Amino acid sequence: MAKVLKSYVCGSCGAAYRKWQGKCDECNEWNTIEEEKAAVSGAPKGLSGKKGSHVNLVSLDEPIEEAPRLLTGISELDRALGGGLVPGSAILIGGDPGIGKSTLLLQAMGELANKGEDCIYISGEEATAQVQMRANRLGLKGAPLKLGCETSLRDILTTLDEGKPPKVVVIDSIQTLFADHVESAPGTVSQVRVCAHELISFAKRRGTVVLIVGHVTKDGQIAGPRVLEHMVDTVLYFEGDRGHQFRILRAVKNRFGGTDEIGVFEMTGGGLNVVTNPSALFLADHNSREPGSAVFAGIEGSRPVLVEIQALVARSSAANPRRAVVGWDSGRLAMVLAVLDARAGLGLAGCDVYLNVAGGLKVTEPAADAAVAAALISSLSQVALPEETVVFGEIALSGDIRAVSQTEARLKESAKLGFSRAMLPSSKKADADAIQQQGMARVGDLVAHFFPEGIE
Repeated sequence: MAKVLKSYVCGSCGAAYRKWQGKCDECNEWNTIEEEKAAVSGAPKGLSGKKGSHVNLVSLDEPIEEAPRLLTGISELDRALGGGLVPGSAILIGGDPGIGKSTLLLQAMGELANKGEDCIYISGEEATAQVQMRANRLGLKGAPLKLGCETSLRDILTTLDEGKPPKVVVIDSIQTLFADHVESAPGTVSQVRVCAHELISFAKRRGTVVLIVGHVTKDGQIAGPRVLEHMVDTVLYFEGDRGHQFRILRAVKNRFGGTDEIGVFEMTGGGLNVVTNPSALFLADHNSREPGSAVFAGIEGSRPVLVEIQALVARSSAANPRRAVVGWDSGRLAMVLAVLDARAGLGLAGCDVYLNVAGGLKVTEPAADAAVAAALISSLSQVALPEETVVFGEIALSGDIRAVSQTEARLKESAKLGFSRAMLPSSKKADADAIQQQGMARVGDLVAHFFPEGIE
């Protein structure tokens, strides 16, 4: 009888090892390596002499028939997906517990079911009665949506394969499913990989859209092997603080649309409401600006978004001053502080620095450097930026303020919301008569606005 070999796989990156160890050499994570069944010893390593079937090859200029996308009826979800659901696609949605993943999908399935589409919602975490009570709270009591509560992959696929395939299927969540031919517990690397592969194969074979909910780790990454994100067509992350009413749906991978698109929602007692004007949402009353505040004109995917950057700088006697950042990269903040110290002589090394992006949005664009620097200098000098002013630009280590893309779109959105002045890189001024443009070549130009007589 052939002997079953053991192998060990990292649950974070999918790296395989012959024996267990505490730290993964590939991703440097600790305690993520788990045992899984490997191939049977003595099995042939290569293919047998039997020939395979012929692969049908086509040229690039042959006409193709694209199936129309399914619009969910939730505009911000359709935007993040690149224009709607693509038939036969597999979509992975991750987010913190309680952030609203199940609520969003249940609302989308209810809208599609009311349009006459055949939709199935399968929950492995809640009973059918719990899903029904949530649907009642969301006002979907009369929607012809089919509900199921099951964790067996074999039973789920048998049900889905009966008769005409459904248009959309929701699996909530992939970590609760188990395949009975895999000898491991639900949620392990082996089970997640096998269950995801079978669901994706079903989606491609029958033309059904499969929406898969995935749990996240403490670092905010989708739990399970990294190969799971490579297998699906689209990966969406639901961001936001559970104590805050606003939610951001961000596309980090999309084979049928652009990446880094966002959808903005507001969590209410009746479910998630679409926010049609995110810039107004992320801005406070910009008519009365206080020191330490700057408005950043950013780009999220294809959408210009204005957001308020708040900073507080306080002198500290501690050996290691505190740095607290919410909504921005802490490493990027350290770089901006170093440039302001080295190129402008502000002396921020001995100060406590607190930085916050208003509204719960996470900003990753380098163009926010100038707005962050403006907020820091404003807090240090106790001089507020002029009213109706937006700031954007990337700061280089040399102290130069570099040009950024889509300047005209940023200025157009700023003018639409009532801003009349923009501080931007001098090398990237645009033809925009509705807004006054002040160019900045180096960080010294930005500092001179707050310290016109020089730094004491």
